[in-house]
This record gives sequence, C-alpha cells and structure tokens, in this order.
Amino acid sequence: MHYSAEEGAKLNHWVMDAEKGFLLEPMRAGIRLTSGAELADLDSPPQYKQLAAAEKVARKLFPLGKRRDGQPWKGARPCLPDMKPVIGPAPGKEGLWLAFGHGHQGFTLGPATGELLAQMMDGETPAVDMAPFRVDRF
Repeated sequence: MHYSAEEGAKLNHWVMDAEKGFLLEPMRAGIRLTSGAELADLDSPPQYKQLAAAEKVARKLFPLGKRRDGQPWKGARPCLPDMKPVIGPAPGKEGLWLAFGHGHQGFTLGPATGELLAQMMDGETPAVDMAPFRVDRF
C-alpha cells in the first residue's frame, strides 16, 4: 500500500522493522508499506491482516497520511512444489541452462545460483550437490 506523508514529514530512506515484519520505503507513488508473504493458493481471496497490523505499528514510527491506493496490492510469486529452484542444463537442449523457481528468495539466492551455474557451465564440480535442483526431478 502507498501512503502520503503527514504535513512536513519526509522519508528519505527505507526503514525496516524486523521484529514486526514490515518495511517503509519512499517511492514515486508515495510511501510504500510492505508486509510479509501470505502463502495461499493463487485463487484464494487476499487477507489483509498483516498489512493492517503493520500499518498500526508503522503509524507509531512515521507520520503516515492517507492511503493512496484504492486496494492493497497482492502479487503472486511462483514456487515449485518442493520449494527448490531449478538449476542446471536443460535436458536435450545443448547449451541451454536453467536457473529459475527461487520463489521468494530470488534476490537472496541469485548470486549463489550464478556461481553454481558458472561452475557447471565451465565443467567444474559445483561446490554444492546439484542433484536436488535438476529439472527432471519432477
């Protein structure tokens, strides 16, 4: 959700409350408040309890104004059934390599995935057993 700031207030950098699980970020659309992930089926109706709880605490930390969006944003992030990414060569497609399916951990795991993929592409033995990440495991 995006918010305006109360008169005279300005947020110059992001602020994270790790204990309560939210982040305030200055954006062009206003001050963005994000909360944790909701693990649910793709077609499930959204639940806004996390956002409501985060907003209540965030208002004590920073003078948030009115909500700017008509409805809170909810975005689906794809996850594979075993919650592991696919990393490795594409079967039957010489020179095609795969690295996807990190779900909510793409930014965190991206550098490690890149290093492992580079090791495999160079013909080196990867630092990690890559069998659990093969595309043909399904």
